[in-house]
Amino acid sequence: MAKKASKPVKSKPSAVRPVVSTAHFKRALEAGEGILRLAPTWVPRSFLMPGRRIKLAPQDLYALGAHRGGIDERWFASTTAAANEGAPPDEGLSYVVVDGKRAFTLRDAVASEGAKLVGKTIWERFQRWPVYSKFFDNMGPIPHHMHQSNAQAALVGQQGKPESYYFPPQLNAIGNNFPYTFFGLEPGTTKADIRRCLERWNVGDNGILNHSKAYRLEPGTGWLVPPCILHAPGSLVTYEPQWGSDVFGMYQSMVEGRPVPWSLLTKDVPPERHQDLDYLVGQLNWEANVDPNFKDHHFLEPIPLANSESEGYLDRWVVYGKVDGQELFSAKELTVNAGARVTIKDNGAYGLIAVQGSGWIGKHRLQTPAMIRYGELTEDEVFVTDEAARQGVLFENAGKEPLVTLRYFGPETNPNAPAIGSHRNR
Repeated sequence: MAKKASKPVKSKPSAVRPVVSTAHFKRALEAGEGILRLAPTWVPRSFLMPGRRIKLAPQDLYALGAHRGGIDERWFASTTAAANEGAPPDEGLSYVVVDGKRAFTLRDAVASEGAKLVGKTIWERFQRWPVYSKFFDNMGPIPHHMHQSNAQAALVGQQGKPESYYFPPQLNAIGNNFPYTFFGLEPGTTKADIRRCLERWNVGDNGILNHSKAYRLEPGTGWLVPPCILHAPGSLVTYEPQWGSDVFGMYQSMVEGRPVPWSLLTKDVPPERHQDLDYLVGQLNWEANVDPNFKDHHFLEPIPLANSESEGYLDRWVVYGKVDGQELFSAKELTVNAGARVTIKDNGAYGLIAVQGSGWIGKHRLQTPAMIRYGELTEDEVFVTDEAARQGVLFENAGKEPLVTLRYFGPETNPNAPAIGSHRNR
């Protein structure tokens, strides 16, 4: 079990976020030498069924009430609020732990301290930590959907959302009901075909998956998914570095016999366009969706940074590649063998989650929990500030099995990361 907080955290997050105390923040930063302990951040989705593999205790899957839906996501180092109906304002936001208590949100810490946390380049350009990552874990597939581009999302005061996937082997011993993901549309599909699917929304299954292709998901691999591309993620637990936005549009009217409301298609569309089928079809990047070589342009396999296994560790790229010519996020998987220690230097701040084993990251204990009660604090998640990452962070495996962690980075932190398809050159 994960370590419990000295005082239990209420099951309902407070609607009023604590103000960042300079003393609190300084104590947290100094105690961790630039590394901040984070509390677990749980997010429900009313239209999905939890897959029960991300360590949340079964009796807490509906801790927020059945009307909010089951908890099927855990968000990491997040300064992005979840766009869920009926959610409190801090849903999706990560909290910094100080003296064994949730003290303040990472969003407020970044707003207060800026470049000290996220680095000068990111702060000057974005004035925030503009990315986040999550585990999502579902019993079955997610409806075929897309995420709007910046230009489209700006029409409703939001930002677009490119994203990426990695399927951690440690969390995917079983694949649940449908470990396949539909991506894009079959070559030859026309806009009229998809318009007819939208016209059929209220007659049952609108048939949009008849125009798509499913790819079998393989633990230990991943995908890069730019905005405006249709995708219906399958039922593997997915680690998902992405842009700090929660916009989407569902284009499938029914999934596993459950109807999808029209409001989930149009929630991030200007109100005057909610019934404009041509506009809704026009949101899709048509060339990218009907790409006959889709896998070649989006599939990811891990790429080692160096031949370091003889030194007791292996660091690998698991998310890489550019979106519209920009490096927006990236991620690495570090494995440290039993008894080994290694200092890892990175180009900037990152959020980290442990998925196997136990040990230390700097002065912070790392312990991968077997089960977590809702509101319980853990020792498996941290945020590493820009300065600490650049100076180098000591990882030590204090257990008898490999210590495995996933860490994700912000925009332009790793401009020399591999390009899509680089795994074929090894």
